[in-house]
Amino acid sequence: MPTVAASPAAVEARGWGWRYATRQAWAVRDVDIRIEPGERVLLLGASGAGKSTLLQGIGGVLGGHDEGEELGALLIDGVPAATTRGRAGMVLQDPDSQTILSRVGDDVAFGCENLGVGRDEIWRRVPAALDAVGLDVALDRSTSALSGGQKQRLALAGVLAMRPGVVLLDEPTANLDPVGVTEVRDAVARVVAATGATLVVIEHRVDVWLPLVDRVVVLGAQGGVIADGPPDRVLVDRGPELAAAGVWLPGIRPPVPERPVTAVGRSLVSARGLVVGRSPGVPVAGPLDLDVREGEVVGIVGANGAGKSTLGLTLAGLLPAVEGDVRAAGELSRGADLTRRAFGLRALRRRSTGPRTGPRTDDPAAWTSASLLTRIGTVLQEPEHQLLRSTVREELTVGPRALGLEEREVAARVDEALVRLRLAPLAAANPYTLSGGEKRRLTVAAMLVTRPRVLVLDEPTFGQDARTWAELVAIIAGLRDGVDEQGPLAIAAISHDNEVLDALAARRFPLPDPVGADGAGGAGA
Repeated sequence: MPTVAASPAAVEARGWGWRYATRQAWAVRDVDIRIEPGERVLLLGASGAGKSTLLQGIGGVLGGHDEGEELGALLIDGVPAATTRGRAGMVLQDPDSQTILSRVGDDVAFGCENLGVGRDEIWRRVPAALDAVGLDVALDRSTSALSGGQKQRLALAGVLAMRPGVVLLDEPTANLDPVGVTEVRDAVARVVAATGATLVVIEHRVDVWLPLVDRVVVLGAQGGVIADGPPDRVLVDRGPELAAAGVWLPGIRPPVPERPVTAVGRSLVSARGLVVGRSPGVPVAGPLDLDVREGEVVGIVGANGAGKSTLGLTLAGLLPAVEGDVRAAGELSRGADLTRRAFGLRALRRRSTGPRTGPRTDDPAAWTSASLLTRIGTVLQEPEHQLLRSTVREELTVGPRALGLEEREVAARVDEALVRLRLAPLAAANPYTLSGGEKRRLTVAAMLVTRPRVLVLDEPTFGQDARTWAELVAIIAGLRDGVDEQGPLAIAAISHDNEVLDALAARRFPLPDPVGADGAGGAGA
């Protein structure tokens, strides 16, 4: 394999900290650490400890003084990280957010072009980078036809082609199926073995990465580094302390709820002959028959690209069906207002049952957003897609106010959700400055304050530390079992996390693998 990296970089933080311009509390502070060239570091810490902020600081993408306040120094090879253009390359959680151009070769070349690398040199680097990450596809292959694991390897190839001295990975496998996780981990292993690049990786689940790293650094929730050393020493000697702080540790499983003892109730949302897709007439999965029933979690599982998220959006009334039907139970649909836009969307569908004269009242896709709020609540895979306001508290008021609730009731629901989801200290913070795990808890809270009867949850626990993972699972189990005045809810959960589905005693609903032996077709993930 050809060498496709520059010399490995040294990274050093000297009393470093960062506070976002819209926050009173520091996102991270008092970090003192030196990473030697070529070291492979796993960065751990509780949700909100500042791991992603530190990584973004190393990558030089936090912005200037108008974006926040900085303490101390953060250096690459002794030079401020923000000024070392091209020395650090970063791969993020979401594969789709990093795909820039429509063809594989162009996408890999994009970063090099921004660095001013000559054309001939770029097109020597592109195939070398693809080879290094094991992505054997044509340069003119459509990036939209790649699976999630392939897109992450594509992002890694784009970073590698820039020849950085340090590779930064921020939960790069968080939204991938087990096959995609292995693909990305193995690609990273090949890269660091071939290039000697310094590696810093953030992951809540550490098992996959332990064979690849030689050092573990743990950030404290109140600032500073609370553990640093070889993996065996840190994870074994400090295991109980780190587990109590919420750090995921191999072999230590967070507490899970008791299995449900109540019988499963009636179906609140049902699908028959359902074909789903993101565009009218373009199917991703189906035909499918599925019931989402009171007192039960149905776990929608399958490979990246199989159509899990698309199915969830269709069950939630946010996408119209390509073919077939989604029907809400009579009680759930009673009194729902219809939207004029829905009929226009549904008119684009092909139906085996023949043309209709208007939208059905039991079809969630025909309801107004206000009618959906108290009936079917949705947590999208990407939290940023649901953020609307400038503070966490205001974000939680959007749904209740849309329902016309009195301000006293709005405030009561918001206060309860802030405490329940461990968001009270962040009530005045801008949602976009939260960590990934905090954003996920915010979107769950925003859904719960409207008190819907059906929940559609897309990767509801991603980005959580062990403590907040257990708390979220307990909340979902309580909603399933009807521990409050609402009674048992019907829940559809899309997740690659088998531990979540096991803890919730979920009934698995597997989707077939996407078309193509290599798992291509990831648009319907």
